[in-house]
Amino acid sequence: MNSEWPGDVTSFFREGWAAKCLSRWRRGLVAGSRRMDSTPTHRCEAEGGRARSPSVAHLVAALIACGAMPILAQSWPFPWPEDRIAEYTARRASSPIVVDGMLDEADWRAAERSPRFADLIGGHPGIHDTRAAVLWDDTYLYVGYWIEEPFVEATLTERDSPIYKNNDVELFIAGRDAYYEFEINSFGTIYEVYFIWEQAFESAGYARRPEFDRTRDGVRPFPGVGFKNHPRGPRIGYWNWDMPGLATAVHVDGTINDNRDRDRGWTVELRIPWKSLEPLAMPDGRALPPRDGDVWRMDFSRFNQYKEAPPAKDPGGWAWSPHGVWDSHVPELFPRVRFSTETVGSVPGKR
Repeated sequence: MNSEWPGDVTSFFREGWAAKCLSRWRRGLVAGSRRMDSTPTHRCEAEGGRARSPSVAHLVAALIACGAMPILAQSWPFPWPEDRIAEYTARRASSPIVVDGMLDEADWRAAERSPRFADLIGGHPGIHDTRAAVLWDDTYLYVGYWIEEPFVEATLTERDSPIYKNNDVELFIAGRDAYYEFEINSFGTIYEVYFIWEQAFESAGYARRPEFDRTRDGVRPFPGVGFKNHPRGPRIGYWNWDMPGLATAVHVDGTINDNRDRDRGWTVELRIPWKSLEPLAMPDGRALPPRDGDVWRMDFSRFNQYKEAPPAKDPGGWAWSPHGVWDSHVPELFPRVRFSTETVGSVPGKR
């Protein structure tokens, strides 16, 4: 395969590789290629003020010459079946949501909740019930989590501590060329990172924005976790990122770090301004707030410092939609969240 080939089907077309391969094949610069028929009916150049398109056969030949056909012809390259990725409809809140962690507003009661979170790798139901729901209005995105937990515990209290070393819940929001990671424990301590695909850093416009200066402290490469051969390659991680206007709250039904009683669990409530998601929306110009029917990819998960006893094969991580691998950093496997302008409650919710 050509060493310049970026290895991503989407970027093949978006970043001009199809045109580049075709042009190079036509000029005979790709080893082993044939020159295009130079008759007027097969030329791509403008002739007489009119441009002609190449035939399908010529395009296929160009793709083969550039080594792209194996990529385009391969099956779904991700470790969870595409037809098993979760889908969800997020409806509008009827009034502004108060972020107190209680999730007791009528809109949250009416909102459709996710299925019980399942084993991140194998898709088996988690031993404790965990669910999430999404609401929105013209100003904010709202996310709620219901976490069953008989012994609520946490240790980390400093912002951006490695919250994944506590029992936590996580939210990922993906744009076309970047994604945001959020984690929170039952103390309400949060952890945030912003990731940009290295291959899109220049073309998507991030290189021109001062907040994504790669020389700043807290910026470093990120290859992934368990799925290290992602077709899009490595990411640039911004561990210095704070989501502007983010509001969070946790409510614990029990007592943290006290096993003298049995806890029922905890709930988490998030509010994110749409305007703060502009960097994610920038590359493809998606609307903020979303239009009716717009789809965003979001991931909802829970990670535990304990596991179900053998013979169960519990990896300690559960998600709304499994990934088939120990890695949350695969946006192609995130649930598809479709935004509806219908008000929550106007369509009966599911629990």
